[in-house]
Amino acid sequence: MVVFQGGIGPAGHSTDDLYVLDLTNDKFKWHRVVVQGQGPGPRYGHVMDLVAQRYLVTVSGNDGKRVLSDAWALDTGQKPYVWQRLNPEGDRPSARMYATASARSDGMFLLCGGRDSSGAPLADAYGLLMHRNGQWEWTLAPGVSPSPRYQHAAVFVGARLHVTGGTLRGGRAIEGEATVAVLDTAAGVWLDRNGLVTSSRNTKGHVEYDPSLELMRRCRHASASVGVRIYIYGGLRGDMLLDDFLVAENSPFQSDMSSPILSPDRASSVSSPRFNQPNLSSFGTSPTSDDGQEFSSSGSMSMDKNSMEKLREASAAEAEAASAVWQAAQAASAVPAEETSVSDDNSPAAETASDGSDNEGDVRLHPRAVVVAKEAVGNLGGMVRQLSLDQFENESRRMIPSNNDLSYPTKKFARQRSPQGLHKKVISTLLRPRNWKAPVNRRFFLDSYEVGELCYAAEQLFMQEPTVLQLKAPVKVFGDLHGQFGDLMRLFDEYGFPSTAGDITYIDYLFLGDYVDRGQHSLETITLLLALKIEYPENVHLIRGNHEAADINALFGFRIECIERMGENDGIWAWTRFNQLFNYLPLAALIEKKIICMHGGIGRSIHSVEQIEKLERPITMDAGSIILMDLLWSDPTENDSIEGLRPNARGPGLVTFGPDRVTDFCKKNKLQLIIRAHECVMDGFERFAQGQLITLFSATNYCGTANNAGAILVVGRGLVIVPKLIHPLPPPIQSPETSPERVGDDTWMQELNIQRPPTPTRGRPQPDHDRSSLAYI
Repeated sequence: MVVFQGGIGPAGHSTDDLYVLDLTNDKFKWHRVVVQGQGPGPRYGHVMDLVAQRYLVTVSGNDGKRVLSDAWALDTGQKPYVWQRLNPEGDRPSARMYATASARSDGMFLLCGGRDSSGAPLADAYGLLMHRNGQWEWTLAPGVSPSPRYQHAAVFVGARLHVTGGTLRGGRAIEGEATVAVLDTAAGVWLDRNGLVTSSRNTKGHVEYDPSLELMRRCRHASASVGVRIYIYGGLRGDMLLDDFLVAENSPFQSDMSSPILSPDRASSVSSPRFNQPNLSSFGTSPTSDDGQEFSSSGSMSMDKNSMEKLREASAAEAEAASAVWQAAQAASAVPAEETSVSDDNSPAAETASDGSDNEGDVRLHPRAVVVAKEAVGNLGGMVRQLSLDQFENESRRMIPSNNDLSYPTKKFARQRSPQGLHKKVISTLLRPRNWKAPVNRRFFLDSYEVGELCYAAEQLFMQEPTVLQLKAPVKVFGDLHGQFGDLMRLFDEYGFPSTAGDITYIDYLFLGDYVDRGQHSLETITLLLALKIEYPENVHLIRGNHEAADINALFGFRIECIERMGENDGIWAWTRFNQLFNYLPLAALIEKKIICMHGGIGRSIHSVEQIEKLERPITMDAGSIILMDLLWSDPTENDSIEGLRPNARGPGLVTFGPDRVTDFCKKNKLQLIIRAHECVMDGFERFAQGQLITLFSATNYCGTANNAGAILVVGRGLVIVPKLIHPLPPPIQSPETSPERVGDDTWMQELNIQRPPTPTRGRPQPDHDRSSLAYI
């Protein structure tokens, strides 16, 4: 349907009647909608759009007497139809007219620009969101617009609001680079043809003529989007009334910045920011579901008795693996036995960092987390909302992964000249956030030679990097993935992916290890990440997890997957080559010298960042000393009340560290936050030590039984950290993964997880008789 309301004509203001154009059959017909009660009243210069496929929302305008700032909504799902005047909370936009409004697919209504009561053009943008309790809220969009404007057009493609044309005070047209702009609501930034916008463009001076931008210099035009195409029709350019019809079409994975524009009589072009597949909000929430029920964090994280029992089964292999690695490291270390014993006291000699005064508190966790609902509501796809962190009942509960010992050959592999574009082949095959499907026959698409070439190219990059990476914000941080490639694609789809069609031009990606084991697509996960590292070496960063070791991933799925999907000879060869590469991975990362990221923790032996920096690579687990063991294997204690060092349930020789260790480490190294992975937490992220440490886990429903959410952390330029979550998906009714011919192919991973299950979710009560079992260990 097409709806319009209000306006102004030769006879003055139109009535506030609501009309619908019915397009359901060949005979299009207009209908006047009967609405009861008081409505917005006659007005012009207002905006209106359909939100969440249900609510007609109209905002602002001019009633002939004054410029308005009110907002109204009509629920098309309830009869009789009634206009409701909204009283939204939050940062309310000022009165304006000639603005634009566009509803994002997940249900956010975005108001952009306009002209205020003094005639001045506006540059701000606001999102209007409806909470589950029916309350609406305005949220000011972040970033700096390229130019204030009114009488422009704006339309969403995915999470990007594409703004074209418009005028300034006195009717002067927007010119130059500011003619085309994009508000990326997933990243919270404005973009133009040159990339990130940090200040408004001044168009008063001389503007060099550019035919492509001249084509977009217009106002009072109309625009619409279908898929990744944007259509623009008509408008005014000076005194000229335009009748051209333009379309911009973009492939989500092209790397150039040009977009073909077609008009009826010629083909021209205009450069604009790339259109990408839908990302989701970093500052928006979603409307309520049809049944009006609130999604609760705890409800979505519930586990049935069978799942709990499976997680409580003994996992002797994990404890044995951890113990074996510990014993090997202890034997290779020169640290005396008395120094490796569990103790609450820190060695003064190890405190090499400065114990200067506390840093100013400019690193902080955003009070809300962005959440994607685990099931679609209606036809809106993944719904997004924000939750207060106080609503995460499970945010202080975690669950742990696993491991054992196996050596691997250390021979050097003969290689030839690296084939041009191999990593691009991997990216084009696997980086499909919205439509990736697992291969039906499970055969991996690369052969062992290509795996070797890919590893060699990535290895050369890792060899040039320091052991502790030095990164600048903004950064997206990912926790454990464990071969759950589908979750990686979902996170890319919902919150942006590393491509020039995505957000790689203005945000870095950091992965905290444990790329392999447990899941069914470890090969896809590690090869795509390596290919992205080769394509964007300065923007994609990988550090090592405890599963990036041959003695561990020989037992927990990666070796078996390589053999099962590549054949025995090629599979063992590829598995060995991957593990050689793992020895070169960096071990930690510093963001703006204020946030340290690692896989495990600081354990009992790490007192300064310099200790990590001094670890020389390539490094193996059995030769890596106690520092490497703590870095990859240690965990925080169960809660903030347990201080000092305690034995770790993973196995003998491993420790947990208390909040006092975290506070002391941060103070002595002038850090404000530790971000680590390594443990499955029910809400995808969890705070510890009064917020000085965050545990992050990105794979959902770990091992098919945990029913946990997955999360990433977005560290913004101001070092404000926003958690972004996805929930587990319900099992598909029928797919290549669940079809009868596939059942036998997947039993190897199911049997492996039964034989070596992860330890129970921490934070849940356990029967006393389980306290001495291997499940507790």
